[in-house]
Amino acid sequence: MSKPMHLAGFLIAGPVTHSHASWRHPASDMKFLDLDYYEGVARTLERAKFDFLFFADVLAIPRRYADDISDPLRRGTQGALGLDPTMVIASLISATKQLGLAVTKSTTYYTPYDIARSLATIDHLSKGRVGWNVVTSLNQAEAHNFGQREMLEHDLRYDRAEEFLEAAFELWNSWDADALVIDRASGVFADPTKVHEINHEGRHFNIRGPLNVSRSPQQRPVIIQAGSSSRGKDYAARWAEAIFEIDPLSESRRAYYRDVKDRVTNFGRNPDHVKIFPAVMPFVGATEAEAREKQALHNELADPISGLITLAMHTDHDFSQYSLDDPVAEIKVPGAQGLFAAARNLSLKEDMTLRDVGKLYAQGVTLPQVVGTASQVADQLEHWIETEEADGFMISAAYPPQAFSDFTTTVVPELQLRGSFRKDYEGSTMRDHLGLPAANLVPPPRR
Repeated sequence: MSKPMHLAGFLIAGPVTHSHASWRHPASDMKFLDLDYYEGVARTLERAKFDFLFFADVLAIPRRYADDISDPLRRGTQGALGLDPTMVIASLISATKQLGLAVTKSTTYYTPYDIARSLATIDHLSKGRVGWNVVTSLNQAEAHNFGQREMLEHDLRYDRAEEFLEAAFELWNSWDADALVIDRASGVFADPTKVHEINHEGRHFNIRGPLNVSRSPQQRPVIIQAGSSSRGKDYAARWAEAIFEIDPLSESRRAYYRDVKDRVTNFGRNPDHVKIFPAVMPFVGATEAEAREKQALHNELADPISGLITLAMHTDHDFSQYSLDDPVAEIKVPGAQGLFAAARNLSLKEDMTLRDVGKLYAQGVTLPQVVGTASQVADQLEHWIETEEADGFMISAAYPPQAFSDFTTTVVPELQLRGSFRKDYEGSTMRDHLGLPAANLVPPPRR
């Protein structure tokens, strides 16, 4: 292959991931309230030399579908239970030595100082292994949990997110690299001339600063984003160094890849310094027939209503008002527009009803399922790299943690044998694993 493949593992700190069938699957480990569970996944991925482990997050029990939390709790959908992933990745620092640890935090419900401080802390304690998945949040239920009557409108959420990262960059830059002295003989702890108030005054934030955490090993977290609307893709192109994508269609992934890389160039950035990670769900067997049996067992456990509950949560639109036997309607949603577009495109392209889309969403939120032997799965992943659909892949386990073990003990050695994936880490930080240059603390200019 002409360029190295990147691999990341996807988790939510709870009973499901993209797969809503996972908590019902006989091979899944349901010890998601135990630290040992997450340590086991992290060690598995680190042995396989993954770039990072990524935690998504949901800030509310879903209630958009029929305005009720009973079904999400009964069916165990995404968001029905979720531990705080920031606490989880902090706990994983001592269980790993090189694996990157990425967490989702919202710019809509937190403050720049809070996030800048906590992630700088984790970057110090992990010796430079933290990443931040920047989200603007999805739905009204989350707004209500944070004391807001209404969710901010889509573009206003992005306006706030732009200023949020500008302020966070200023805070991470408020300590010069050599500001911390710790000279016992002279009695100088830090050089005050090298620690700066930021005096940020904007539409959304007024922050004096400086941060009370010194410059961290990576200088700041690796910035991850998953923008799929036009505004979201511009945001990702301005800020992101890794982009998480969900799209089931090959032609759409290629179009997304070209579009985002072009937007990155338009912001004056190097497109090679932005890695695009489509999410995939692998089913690997000793034979293709065995892999397809694994896929069929998993997919049969998926419940259409669970999928529609999560689609409603992601898009902030109530799908209980439509007939399950009709196609997905053409509507404007206030939440994740890219995920809705993927669901509607499938409905049109594959002549799928809302019930069909709900079942597919429950199987994996429209993730492509990659099925076959280790060699066949490796072939497919390599093909997507070569056709410029991806720089790497977010591996989502259908039945964690066993599906991670299946992938790392079969597909990864096959990729390594072909020279498509590293046999060992070539650096110690998350930036090193992604092949990124030193972090820039000056916000990219707005267009």
